[in-house]
Amino acid sequence: MTGLPQQIVERALAASRADACVVVVSSSRTANIRWANNTVTTSGATESLSWFVVSFVGPAAGTVESTSTDPADIEAAVRASEQAARDAGPAQDAAELIGGAASDDFERPPRESGFEVYDSLIPSLATAFDVARSADRILYGFARHELVTVYLGSSTGLRRRWVQPTGTLEVNAKSADLARSAWAGASTNDFTDVDVATMAESLSERLGWAQRTVDVPAGRYDTVLPSTAVADLMIYQAWSSGARAAYEGRSAFTAPGGGTKVGERLTDLPLTMFSDPTTHPIECAPFLVTGASSDEVSVFDNGAPVGRAELLSRGVISGLIHTRASAAQYGATFSPMADNLVLAGGDEHRSTADLIRGVERGLLVTSLWYIRVVDPMTLLLTGLTRDGVFLIDQGEIAGAVTNFRFNMSPLDVLRQTTEASRVERTLPREWSDWFSRTSVPALRVADFNMSSVSQAQ
Repeated sequence: MTGLPQQIVERALAASRADACVVVVSSSRTANIRWANNTVTTSGATESLSWFVVSFVGPAAGTVESTSTDPADIEAAVRASEQAARDAGPAQDAAELIGGAASDDFERPPRESGFEVYDSLIPSLATAFDVARSADRILYGFARHELVTVYLGSSTGLRRRWVQPTGTLEVNAKSADLARSAWAGASTNDFTDVDVATMAESLSERLGWAQRTVDVPAGRYDTVLPSTAVADLMIYQAWSSGARAAYEGRSAFTAPGGGTKVGERLTDLPLTMFSDPTTHPIECAPFLVTGASSDEVSVFDNGAPVGRAELLSRGVISGLIHTRASAAQYGATFSPMADNLVLAGGDEHRSTADLIRGVERGLLVTSLWYIRVVDPMTLLLTGLTRDGVFLIDQGEIAGAVTNFRFNMSPLDVLRQTTEASRVERTLPREWSDWFSRTSVPALRVADFNMSSVSQAQ
């Protein structure tokens, strides 16, 4: 018998009076653990179901979201989405809906998940707590695992299903007097690949570095960015790579005099940036799902196959994100972005520690925080460093320095990169709640602009 998510899909489609309709249902199982003062404080598990319907009336689209499974509420949501489409008027991204049939797994129930996902994590956390207590350190943090089964149905007959695991772990270590702090995070599918002992050891090392402080003014520094910071910056670049905005003169990818910057070289290093749903171990949905349109994505493309989208090829801007409508308008190839990001081409024989050893005098940044765009035409970003910035002197850590506010464009980060380490799966700190599947290297960046000293602790 068809399960509840499939029933919602079929009921909403059957209730539709629009020219076309797409329904997407997400069934989620979430389990989380939080700890403070070297002790687990809370834990919980939840199940939830949400869905949205996109109605298409001519070249217009309207979306309504709901969590109700009542048949009357389903019909009401469909009616509301139809009215939203009529009110919206013609859409710039209008296109024929994606056709197709039902995938073989569409009738399968949502994937089950619970606290068993933490079977390998909990014992290692307990050990880390014991070690921290004995060394007068305090561990705080949380682990979260979400398993989402997505069902997409279209009035064209298309039916798709995808199961997405998302696991994150964040650990913050502090000295007993709370004067020193260090952070580490991990992205995972099931926590079996998370090494808590190694994370805790790294945090302990950084707290040791911070026992000595050094006064350093704001300025431009030879800076080592670990993979988490690189991911935060590159995600913003990828999110800003919509082709329509570039062609219309609204983005950092707009060329002087018109057109785009596709073909411009950013770096002589062989760095390649792409998204690809098949990339292991950060696999993601191989079809497009969205409830809203933007420069980078279109509701008319729901259910469309998603493949590799290459934005940077061996240092050269090689592509932008196209909807089917923008691809048709500008004579390009439809190139949606998957829900992951890779920056490949670093030196597989070099680590973050190796990059540090090459710096005569500069900074090591632990992580970035509160990143915001200042100028979309240059993609200039501002933000703060957090939980540890360290002075590098003759290839060694000389002590902790103050936090800074930075002003940098990720495009300039790539232009000014002199070295890249091996690629590793990482958790972007700023965007961890929205975009956790990234694999990038650490980078050494010349003249990274620490624009002012921050009092943030």
